[in-house]
Amino acid sequence: MNPLKLEQVVKEYGDKRAVNQINIEVGRGEIYGLLGANGAGKTTTMRMVLGLIYPDQGNIFYNGKAYSQELNSKMGYLPEERGLYPKVKINEQLIYLAQLRGMTRKDADQSLKYWLDRFNVPEYYDKKIEELSKGNQQKMQFIAAVIHRPQIIIMDEAFSGLDPVNVELLKETVKEVRDEGASILFSTHRMEHVEELCQNVTILHRSNTVLQGNLKDIKRNYPREQVVLGTEGAVNGLDGIPGVTSVDRTEIGYRIGIANEQAAQQILTTAMQQSTVQRFEIVEPTLNQIFIKAVGERHE
Repeated sequence: MNPLKLEQVVKEYGDKRAVNQINIEVGRGEIYGLLGANGAGKTTTMRMVLGLIYPDQGNIFYNGKAYSQELNSKMGYLPEERGLYPKVKINEQLIYLAQLRGMTRKDADQSLKYWLDRFNVPEYYDKKIEELSKGNQQKMQFIAAVIHRPQIIIMDEAFSGLDPVNVELLKETVKEVRDEGASILFSTHRMEHVEELCQNVTILHRSNTVLQGNLKDIKRNYPREQVVLGTEGAVNGLDGIPGVTSVDRTEIGYRIGIANEQAAQQILTTAMQQSTVQRFEIVEPTLNQIFIKAVGERHE
């Protein structure tokens, strides 16, 4: 039994259907990607999972049971918008929030100190949120979401406002929380983060599910339309090979668009005849390319 399951869930606002019969299952110790453009239905879905609003049709199950107030102590939420009080000390408000989730003050204090140490900022314990950079404010927001060690976590744009170093640090901590058994519903516009963190995804477009499943399986269903070629010297005639749609020179060689994989073999043969081949790869499509195709094909 999966910790989180959405079954034919529908949400309507007047005559507008914000979410149309969505089905999602998030396993224990899984980060599940929920993707879509603005207005696709992601936020409405997350709010229903959190119990802030209720479905008009369908069901949401938490370990096989319907929503109840006791779930508050088992769920965490990292919103895109920062929701911590800027003029209140970090220890005061995060310990208070953890107590609202059912922790004792002592356990909450220990958990806060653990996470501050994990982020290498133990000195922030007595600081106010307004004294921190935007990136460090996001770290405190993350701690607020996980301080009570929830079983189900909703993360909306978790890495917003972070520099590359802190993105990597937060990704590692998200993986740690996953490895401890948490089920994470993860929404972002950064497709490369989804490719690194998620096994399964759902892509929404205008309230409907347009693509869903295991990411590796999804990629196998999309053609590989690009070749990366690295050579010691120049290679002539690549643009004249049947099936080649584009040729771009790069620092390491060429990035070549292809209409079919048969063209790739001729590219390799042509390159070997003229130079030493240092790299040859038929590149699988990125999630970003798949997203554009899945949504673009349905765009009106």
